Amino acid sequence: MVWTPIHAKIHRTIRSRHLFERNQRLLVAVSGGQDSLCLIKLLLDLQSKWGWNLGIAHCDHRWRSDSQANAHHVENLAKTWGISFYLETANKPINNEAAARDWRYQALSAIAQANNYQYIVTGHTASDRAETLLYNLIRGTGADGLQALTWQRPLTTGIMLMRPLLEITRTQTEQFCQEFKLPIWEDSTNQDLQYARNRIRQELIPYLRDNFNPQVESALAQTAELLQAEVEHLEKAAQELQDKALGMGENEELPLFPLLPTPHSPLPLRLNRRVLQKAPLALQRRVMRQVLQQILTDAPSFEHIEKLTALIIAPNRSQTDPFPGGAIAQVEGDWICLK
Repeated sequence: MVWTPIHAKIHRTIRSRHLFERNQRLLVAVSGGQDSLCLIKLLLDLQSKWGWNLGIAHCDHRWRSDSQANAHHVENLAKTWGISFYLETANKPINNEAAARDWRYQALSAIAQANNYQYIVTGHTASDRAETLLYNLIRGTGADGLQALTWQRPLTTGIMLMRPLLEITRTQTEQFCQEFKLPIWEDSTNQDLQYARNRIRQELIPYLRDNFNPQVESALAQTAELLQAEVEHLEKAAQELQDKALGMGENEELPLFPLLPTPHSPLPLRLNRRVLQKAPLALQRRVMRQVLQQILTDAPSFEHIEKLTALIIAPNRSQTDPFPGGAIAQVEGDWICLK
């Protein structure tokens, strides 16, 4: 086996970030593109050092005329490498990016659960991380959206989604595939500029690279990495603050009868304004975002968070107009009551 700098980098990353342990079962999502082929080749080469049991999963969205041939191509690669292969085909073509992603993760989770894989591994790269940061920034988001594409996250009970290539750019995966003569399946939809992500990849990133920073993908990926640690810290601090505001923390100044949500319904609930008033605005907003995530079916908007945060210092009896679903927040003395 040829040991390249990328092999060494991924080996160090997996070990230093504790992504996987030895002898675990890894289900690798392989589309046939350069990133996923680079990923499976790296894991195969590292397998002797780690003792992993590898499997390949392919999801056919049926949105291209050659999707079935693409699936056969990946299946033949799995046979060549002597790896278990799993195929999931959509019942009907999925043409929406978000819907396709949701279906894909559901399909991968089902395969992993049925075949006792602890991890699902994808070939997301630093380039994907940079594109996601730009995509979310353009749409309007806070730090949580900008740090999207984390190294790992739970997909379902007992199964983690892992992304070991987040420090490798798409240029590097292409060079790796060329070096090892890996048979890349070219996805024609990657050139379709009706998709916003493709316009970012094909037009915006090259423009930024040529006119502002030749290493823009790595720079943006590093920004996402920094934000990830900060978001984790803020989320933990906000949860602790929320617990105190709900009367769940140790605070002798709070009344002994806070109104708490039941396990079956998040409403009604009450937040102590005196607790929240002592906190920085960033934590106040994050607490309100966490609360709204419990009562809204969709992600809370900036406007939703702001109007709830405003009640922290609003006059008594102030209230919001209804949130989606009908909930209303009202100031009652030292409390913000949602009902």
